[in-house]
Amino acid sequence: MHFSNELDEIIVHTGQHYDENMSNVFFEEMKIPFPNYNLNVGSGSHGKQTAKMLDGLEEIFLNEKPYAVVVYGDTNSTIAGALAAAKIHIPIVHIEAGLRSFNKSMPEEVNRIACDHMSSLLFTPTDSGLENLAKEGFDINGNGKGSADSPGVHQCGDIMYDNSLHFSEVSDKKSTMIQDLDLLPNGYILCTVHRDSNTDIKKNMESIFQALLDIGENSGLKMILPLHPRTKHKMKEQLSTELIDNISKSEMVKIIDPAGFLDIIALEKNARMLITDSGGLQKESFFFEKPCVILRPQTEWVEIVDNGNAILADADYDRIVNAFNNLLSKDDYSYPSFYGDGKAAEFICQKIVDMVN
Repeated sequence: MHFSNELDEIIVHTGQHYDENMSNVFFEEMKIPFPNYNLNVGSGSHGKQTAKMLDGLEEIFLNEKPYAVVVYGDTNSTIAGALAAAKIHIPIVHIEAGLRSFNKSMPEEVNRIACDHMSSLLFTPTDSGLENLAKEGFDINGNGKGSADSPGVHQCGDIMYDNSLHFSEVSDKKSTMIQDLDLLPNGYILCTVHRDSNTDIKKNMESIFQALLDIGENSGLKMILPLHPRTKHKMKEQLSTELIDNISKSEMVKIIDPAGFLDIIALEKNARMLITDSGGLQKESFFFEKPCVILRPQTEWVEIVDNGNAILADADYDRIVNAFNNLLSKDDYSYPSFYGDGKAAEFICQKIVDMVN
């Protein structure tokens, strides 16, 4: 609320995440004002999604005439918002700038690189993000004026860390997920799978879900899977009948509907370990001091891998099982302040006010 008299937000929901448990529930639980606009783009190919967003966003920007457009992360919504604004010369503020996986086969990598090079203000959460921007020719010494031709680059810490600190306390008071699922603290593993590179390739899906089943059966730790609707549909397409049958019969694998934000935090905080292909959950595992098996070949969150808090396993059965066993037996974890001091949002808001003035 520190900047409520200085910044006026117009919130646009593109509708890229359209399932109620992955959309409306976040506005309700996090007390975010409901959007001024909802484009309702729904599902579709990357090109179709982005094209629908571009069309809708351009019209909104022309009508509203904002001083700047703030975009987050690396989704199709991010690149659509940046491109629509850039074409009509509205300054772009990119939060989570500078992150790189160095794998351009990932749509997110293309989105984040393109967005950075259109932005007037770039806020990077980490040392590695700042180094990446320097290597790409950005002036990182604070001399940028906050324009498309002279962008301002700032390392600010991670707003997700801000969120986690705040909503962890809210979750403790409001979430009943652990009791509802009859789970014991540190007595289960939390897993999420949603990326195209995992769900759209039969071999990858088979490897991941066989590994999850075997880890659950052999470790004595129940595997909790809040499943993205698309992943649940892909299970029927990609997994063998035998594997689906074994998962359904297993008492150690529990598939649940997508969880709300406060429930996910509760599940993260009380898990023994996370297994995920989600960038957000990778970081939150670190915030809540939980080891993490990453179901991707690369990650933009290199700090947690380099520090030994997470292991890259991709969609390889042996690597997933080995990573799990190694992290389970490790006892010398540390949690340096890679992601700032929990005040990233205040820093970002002040810099936006400075640019406007």
